[in-house]
Amino acid sequence: MPETRPLRADAQRNRDRLLEIAREAFATEGIAVPLDVIARRAGVGPGTLYRHFPTKEALFEAVVHDRLHQLIHRARELGDADGDFGGDPGTALAAFLDHLLRESAPKQDLVDALVGSGVDIQDAVLATAAVLREEIAGLLARAQAAGTVRADLTAADLMALVSAFLHAMRPRSATPADPARLLSVLLDGLAPKP
Repeated sequence: MPETRPLRADAQRNRDRLLEIAREAFATEGIAVPLDVIARRAGVGPGTLYRHFPTKEALFEAVVHDRLHQLIHRARELGDADGDFGGDPGTALAAFLDHLLRESAPKQDLVDALVGSGVDIQDAVLATAAVLREEIAGLLARAQAAGTVRADLTAADLMALVSAFLHAMRPRSATPADPARLLSVLLDGLAPKP
């Protein structure tokens, strides 16, 4: 396995700037934003961009990978029984779903990655997304064990619902879906059956 050398300070600054600009561009414009636009906004030439990220998919993956890790961290924080909400798993699950919908609503890159955009993402991002799904499944299982979420819901069901809501939040009109209202509907549907 080849040893990876640290980047020179200027190369690291360029890479960080490219990721920052790509995060903003992908979040607002989705995967369709051209790489030369990202390079221009970052104040670097196309060659610099391609040295760090040889394809649009590589840049997209780096951005999405970071966003997924942030979501995993938040799910783990909320799932910690000693953490927020006094160990109430139903409230923790609701808080995570709220965070996920609010975080994803303005960020087309995350929506593209989670609901599919035709972009061929690599195994590393797929593995990270699988870890996120496991964390969500854990939040769901704890909420079900506490009796705060309907027992007949599977993790696959919840992920399908979340994917549908994320897809619905893609801006298609002047009046996009309201994440708070969608969350309210979702939580109503998750409530235990009487």
